[in-house]
Amino acid sequence: MRFFIKPLSFIPALIMMYIIFSFSAQTGTASSKLSYKVTRQVVSAADNALDLELTEQQVNRCIQKIHFYIRKIAHFTEYFLLAVSVSIPLYVYGIRGIWLVLTAGILCSGFAALDEFHQLFVQGRGASVRDVIIDSCGALVGILFVRIFGYIFRKTIFEPLHKHSI
Repeated sequence: MRFFIKPLSFIPALIMMYIIFSFSAQTGTASSKLSYKVTRQVVSAADNALDLELTEQQVNRCIQKIHFYIRKIAHFTEYFLLAVSVSIPLYVYGIRGIWLVLTAGILCSGFAALDEFHQLFVQGRGASVRDVIIDSCGALVGILFVRIFGYIFRKTIFEPLHKHSI
């Protein structure tokens, strides 16, 4: 049964790759509109949470100031999630330590580079080395998150069970 279930653990990674590819396939105009909409929601949420009562002009100024950073945080987050969804199945297959970091890192960074290359062929988009670096940093944090979580999980759940069974 495990033989059939273990390969299914890669489905979340494939879904993340599809989501990332779909965002990259958007034209420059569509991508900008989407990120502008997200930035507006972030500013509005901060305005409401902090009870700032910003005017529309102030909201627009805030959007202009943070729009770039919201786009880069989106890159980081997408690749963090990709790395987690790639690292967990690799971990399940017994790839751990530096090999997990290298394997998942190469997969995620390679996908980031290919994704940027793909954007060269999308209207209004271009490739950016900076985005590949941001994507790779998000992936590294995701991989380290899985490593830390795996270590804690092993030490707190499985190791105590193993000690009691001896």
